[in-house]
Amino acid sequence: MYPIESFGAALRVRHWLRSALWRRVDRNVLLLGLTSFFTDISSEMVATILPLYIIYTLQLSPLQFGVVDGLYQGVAVLMRLAGGILSDRWQGHKTVTGIGYGISAICRLALLLTGTSWNAVAALVVSDRIGKGLRTAPRDALLALSARSAELATAFGVHRALDTAGAMIGPLVAFLLLGLVPGGFDVIFVVSFCFALIGLAVLILFVENRGADPAARATPCKAHHHAGHGPLRCPNCRQMPPILPGASLRSAIGLLRIPRFSALVASGSVLALASLSDGFVFLQLQRQLALESGFFPLLYVITSLVYMLCAIPAGRAADRLGRGRVFIAGYVLLLGVYLMLLVPELPRGVLACSLLLLGGYYAATDGVLSALASATLPAPLRASGLALLASAIGVARLCSSILFGVIWTSVGADAALFAFAVGLLIAAAVAALVLRLVPQVQYEF
Repeated sequence: MYPIESFGAALRVRHWLRSALWRRVDRNVLLLGLTSFFTDISSEMVATILPLYIIYTLQLSPLQFGVVDGLYQGVAVLMRLAGGILSDRWQGHKTVTGIGYGISAICRLALLLTGTSWNAVAALVVSDRIGKGLRTAPRDALLALSARSAELATAFGVHRALDTAGAMIGPLVAFLLLGLVPGGFDVIFVVSFCFALIGLAVLILFVENRGADPAARATPCKAHHHAGHGPLRCPNCRQMPPILPGASLRSAIGLLRIPRFSALVASGSVLALASLSDGFVFLQLQRQLALESGFFPLLYVITSLVYMLCAIPAGRAADRLGRGRVFIAGYVLLLGVYLMLLVPELPRGVLACSLLLLGGYYAATDGVLSALASATLPAPLRASGLALLASAIGVARLCSSILFGVIWTSVGADAALFAFAVGLLIAAAVAALVLRLVPQVQYEF
């Protein structure tokens, strides 16, 4: 091929890529995706080797590791609401997001200074999760404010695809470094800090802060003034007035008075309560198929790969076909995983099918739920609402893991899985009915 023909082919490929997707995605969405991409490489590098580092290098007890792991899982959920409220109060989503990313980046480097103190490690884990909790809701609000309303799910799909790509690459980088430098945990911490710094730089230098339109703080419609009605609903129109003038815990909880949003919180929480964590699903697969222990970590990688590949198509399908439909369809995929695990003497091909369905479930639910909520929430309190939703689902997932563990211990793994399959079927049917009966409220924001 001649040089001019090569150049022409490159231009055609570039034009196809732009026309296919990227032209329709706001620059801010891509940049936030890159920020999450580099940050997830950093965080997953550390998360992957943290158990080895704590048990074998610091020589801490399993109980101490359990405390650290519990803090790692729980603190972010508790901090999400605080991050959402702060960013809404300041209308500085980028600022709070940057603070969260900055805290996590510093913690990566500070791991070098902990020595053998498990208290120091626990404090850094708490600090890292505080950063995670602070940034999540403001980042998602910034994503929603950067996307066209008709393409919210696509925007979240693009972000989740880049985010998941980083989560896949992080463990691979960590294992590569440990292969080159056996026991070189300090090297991993330094490289992890560098990736976190790149992500933070992308956010600070290139991402634009998109706050709520000042008109969003305007007074309610004239019908509200003339009729003197309260903040719940005006009988003369379908608009909803601002819940409260300022962002606070009270105003965040007040968002539950929006019927559509409260329906999303209830539906998402009930579905999460009937959903197993990946760890339990993979343990069932390993038990049913007698997989080697060394293959176990690859189950996470393969699921993340499927999630990454399906996130954008799922987002586009949600924008075109209906976000509620795709969201419920995701849980139907998860139900398919449960049903396959209940079949005795599974063939080996079920493993690939289960991982495909599990990755598709995440693609159809994670970003799509954020898009559903973003379209429902008033812009001045969007981060608070997203944080409230994420916190409710996080608590439900924690209860789900405890409940499944209790049932498994009491009556066995198969009985516990059957109970959760029945529960998920009922929860999905109820959620579909609720989302269908509670229409999208139109705002004057």
